[in-house]
Amino acid sequence: MNKEKITYIGRILWSLKSLLTGMKVTLKEFFTRKVTEQYPENRKTLKISERHRARLVMPHDEAGNNKCIACGLCASACPNGSIRIVTKNVTDEETGKSKKMLKLYEYDLGCCMFCQLCVNACPKGAIEFSNDFENAVYDRRKLVQKLNKD
Repeated sequence: MNKEKITYIGRILWSLKSLLTGMKVTLKEFFTRKVTEQYPENRKTLKISERHRARLVMPHDEAGNNKCIACGLCASACPNGSIRIVTKNVTDEETGKSKKMLKLYEYDLGCCMFCQLCVNACPKGAIEFSNDFENAVYDRRKLVQKLNKD
């Protein structure tokens, strides 16, 4: 239907139809039962999605070893610079070759935007995001975390 041929009455009817459609949605939501989560009390039963990204962690095995090879790809992939890696060169006694070892892996949770580019860039899968979402602190310096164990 051309807009030029719509009459004055037709515009009023079209407006009323549009208004009633919006009111139907509003009234339907108004009368649905609301569910309120009592957060501090329901921590144990709280369901968090597996895709939720809360904090970067570096999994370690029983001996305290991690999979990080100190390549630095995660730090270079991070757009905010929230990852800082310090490496040391160690000479292998058997082969005599110099090898990079991870000395310090710092993660600044305060400037991370949880984009997961660092996790995608890691060739060994040494870092991942956990679901631990309670990260509120009074001092921003507490948000800088050391992820590797020495």
